[in-house]
Amino acid sequence: MSANRLIYLPLGGAGEIGMNCYVYGYGPAGKERLILVDLGVTFPDMDTTPGVDVIMPDISWLEARLDRLEAIFITHAHEDHIGALGHLWPRLKAPVYARRFTAAIAKLKMEEHGHSTASLHVVASRPETVEAGPFRVQFVPVSHSIPESAALVIDTPAGRIVHSGDFKLDPTPMVGEGWEDARFTEIAAERPVKALMCDSTNVFSLHAGRSEATIREPIRDLIKGHSGLVVATTFASNVARLKTLAEAARAADRTVCLMGRAMKRMVSVAQETGVLTDFPRTVSPEDAGDVPRGNLMLIVTGSQGERRAATAQLSRGKYLGMELKKGDLFLFSSKTIPGNEREVLKIVNAFSEMGVDVMDDAGGKYHVSGHANRPDLEHMHRLLLPDMLIPMHGEHRHLREHARIATEGGIVSDIVTNGMMVDLTGDAPKVVDYIETGRLYLDGSVLIGAMDGVVRDRIRLALNGHVMVTVILDDDSDTLGDAWVELRGVPQNGRGGPLVDALEEELNAFLNGAGKKLLRDDDKLDEALRRIVRQVSMEEIGKKPEVTVVVSRLMAE
Repeated sequence: MSANRLIYLPLGGAGEIGMNCYVYGYGPAGKERLILVDLGVTFPDMDTTPGVDVIMPDISWLEARLDRLEAIFITHAHEDHIGALGHLWPRLKAPVYARRFTAAIAKLKMEEHGHSTASLHVVASRPETVEAGPFRVQFVPVSHSIPESAALVIDTPAGRIVHSGDFKLDPTPMVGEGWEDARFTEIAAERPVKALMCDSTNVFSLHAGRSEATIREPIRDLIKGHSGLVVATTFASNVARLKTLAEAARAADRTVCLMGRAMKRMVSVAQETGVLTDFPRTVSPEDAGDVPRGNLMLIVTGSQGERRAATAQLSRGKYLGMELKKGDLFLFSSKTIPGNEREVLKIVNAFSEMGVDVMDDAGGKYHVSGHANRPDLEHMHRLLLPDMLIPMHGEHRHLREHARIATEGGIVSDIVTNGMMVDLTGDAPKVVDYIETGRLYLDGSVLIGAMDGVVRDRIRLALNGHVMVTVILDDDSDTLGDAWVELRGVPQNGRGGPLVDALEEELNAFLNGAGKKLLRDDDKLDEALRRIVRQVSMEEIGKKPEVTVVVSRLMAE
């Protein structure tokens, strides 16, 4: 048996949708040369990660093996595949390879964080090959909901791997390359595919996926049929959809105004890199106010209910001088990502109260997914005929279902989630190690670990409130005045009256009767005062708040 092995280790994106981060390695056990595919983020929610900006994979395992990391490959420019690059690249400092449009987005992210872009390399699509240690990597164009997405063909001494990235079978995506079966039949014909790592997002969608071209006419008809202001939102990265919406506006004799920094940046980069051409003329928000409402269309950010995005701002009133009125139309040309329903619904109801007509994707008429549905996944299996299939990019239920379908089709398959290191060298994936994987939180401008306690304490404060107790002692450990209490996020009144009064009464009674030995011991005094606050609070309001005790000792000069 060979002393070398081919390993696969997801650090993010396997068992979840988002935060994609996959490691491949080849070489002697424990000494493999490594490459990393994608470095993405996922997004927080107020229930579990309040105040956090974005969430990234914990790359500690890679950091401990930097001398073995050959390169980073980015499949496309969605945030869940590229969003952590600007934050985490300084910890890895490996060469980064991407296609032209993706590299342009990567360059902006690197520059925003003050990093050199000398390690960023633009790669043409197949047959150009990047050699990274024992790996030979080619980018293969696939259609998706962002330009220049790519699957990766990763050749190793132990066999050929195809990493699908995010893809759909769309021969007419409107922007970027269309899907071509011939690309993948050629890949399988050149060299047998040992392992296919495959997108699992839409494995439960039983109908074949639809092309972006199929929604052009429905959107045109919808916009032509309205006389007031028309506003549409979609994912800022969906450049093809932006073009579809803008062309529909032009066909209806409407001027287009883009609102939202991310959207303007995506269009600008797409035009600069040549993937977007003939985009209708746009006007600034300042000039949009001079266009008659019946001849204006706004294309705005915020399809997922993001509070600071243009959609949410418009739902709360005026935004950059624009205001929706009764009889206007608002179109959600997007799918609501699970977990965002509540915020989107708030916006829909706010527009309803204004008398705005809201159209969404409930009937599938104005949006198509960027991911392959089940029949499309099965088609990919048949094109490549891999020896084994490892589902990725999906929650556990997605991975399990995809593995089941592959197995029923005669392909060896297994479920591999974050932290599972598998050896692909043999005839079936074999788990050889379990790596502790975690998450990094961007909190303001600082990266913190999920286990650092910051977010945990924030949640406890939100749930329980906070009480601060201040005590002043002299140099002989006698109290100077009474202890006093301040409340934050705690009811002011308990069962017997003001909570502050009840707390201060009990605290001062304790201090007046405490011995000198206890009063001289800061730790024991802190513990005793904390216990009193929690006991009294439980009796008065039925909750135990978080407590901070401040003991100040005034020493004689």
